[in-house]
Amino acid sequence: MDELTALLDKAAGFLWGSWSPLIPFLLGVGLFLTIRYRLLQVRKFKHALGLISGRYEDPNDEGEISHFQALSAALSATVGTGNIAGVATAIAAGGPGAIFWMWVTGAFGMVNKFASASLGLHFRVIHPDGTASGGPMYYLEKGMKLKWLGWLFAFFAALASFGIGDMVQANSVAKPLEEHLGIPSLATGLVIAVLVGLVIIGGIKRIGKVASRIVPFMCVVYVGACITILLLHLDKIPAAFGLIFKHAFTPTSAAGGFLGATVSLTIRHGVARGLFSNEAGLGSASIAHSAARTKEPVREGLVAMVGPFIDTLIICTMTALVIISTRAWESGLTSSPLSAHAFELGIPYVGKWIVTFGLVFFAFSTMISWSYYGDRCSEYILGRKAIMPYRWLFVLCIPIGAMVKIDFVWHLTDVMNAFMAFPNLVGILGLSGLAVKMINDYFSRPQRPLRP
Repeated sequence: MDELTALLDKAAGFLWGSWSPLIPFLLGVGLFLTIRYRLLQVRKFKHALGLISGRYEDPNDEGEISHFQALSAALSATVGTGNIAGVATAIAAGGPGAIFWMWVTGAFGMVNKFASASLGLHFRVIHPDGTASGGPMYYLEKGMKLKWLGWLFAFFAALASFGIGDMVQANSVAKPLEEHLGIPSLATGLVIAVLVGLVIIGGIKRIGKVASRIVPFMCVVYVGACITILLLHLDKIPAAFGLIFKHAFTPTSAAGGFLGATVSLTIRHGVARGLFSNEAGLGSASIAHSAARTKEPVREGLVAMVGPFIDTLIICTMTALVIISTRAWESGLTSSPLSAHAFELGIPYVGKWIVTFGLVFFAFSTMISWSYYGDRCSEYILGRKAIMPYRWLFVLCIPIGAMVKIDFVWHLTDVMNAFMAFPNLVGILGLSGLAVKMINDYFSRPQRPLRP
């Protein structure tokens, strides 16, 4: 295991390192689309919020779930351990400046996610039973005429689902529960596996219903706890922002248990963890958004665009400010233990439990959505007969993820994320002209709510 972990570490270091084309490609595509879509994430943000309310939905449109349920399903896949463990890992390895690069990834990621969601729905397939399948593999095949690249995306995404959506989540829940409550990791993994299995067997409709209840609740509770801590450390917040901006462009020197970080390491971990947090650039969220009940691809793209704003620019920022303002980042800890330590410093005797149980809800919601991503990708490669075997395999891997070393899980996730990002970025870049036509066509028509 140690040798495999070291190999994955080297692969992740290359894919996300200073010499990798992935980081400039990811940020470059986001910048290009921001310019080509004329700051769509700013101009049409208000309309996007209106769409989430459901006032524009026609119940007779094809699709399986509402705009809000699609956003909740996509958010449940992103608002998870990336917001707690991922942010902490980025700061522990890259210093406070890593958060700046998470912000950049999130801001550009809004248009990346708009592009992938709108294109995914535009090229989706509606099956005879009314279920939908969509995502990057479909617009790579039908729009770009690159079926082999669509196949590669589906293959990497199916594999990634066992890392980013399965083992990472199980591991990040099991370790704190074992540390704080003495619950064996295997027991935690088995219980989560049963609960996840009960949901995902019902497909996207059940996933959407569960996610639309869990996501708003856990976001309000977690953000409320962050705000409480920040109010108690109000005088430290300006200095925290100062560290973030300063060390985004200058090396972070050693402090306390923090060993220091170069600028390239800061950028690497900020972008990698930002991508892990909001998936903007991976294209995975468009698989959930493709199931939305609408005939307007642009509408679902605008709904999807709100995801990175909530996930990265709000929730990840809250976590980061708590870690930095309490000076927990100097402790030498990493991942979820660092976040738990920061919350404990902020709210003694209570903080660590907020993180622990927040991880449980976050991880559970992430698993149920990523299982859907994986089963759509498995269906694309092997046909509909592969869906149920994939779901059972996904459930069986949860206890394994709960017990493996955290370094192995994170490195595997970074490698799979990179392999997913390349094909998707090629697709949304190559089809950017089509997206512009869809945007112009949509906003050339009056958009009136169907109900108050």
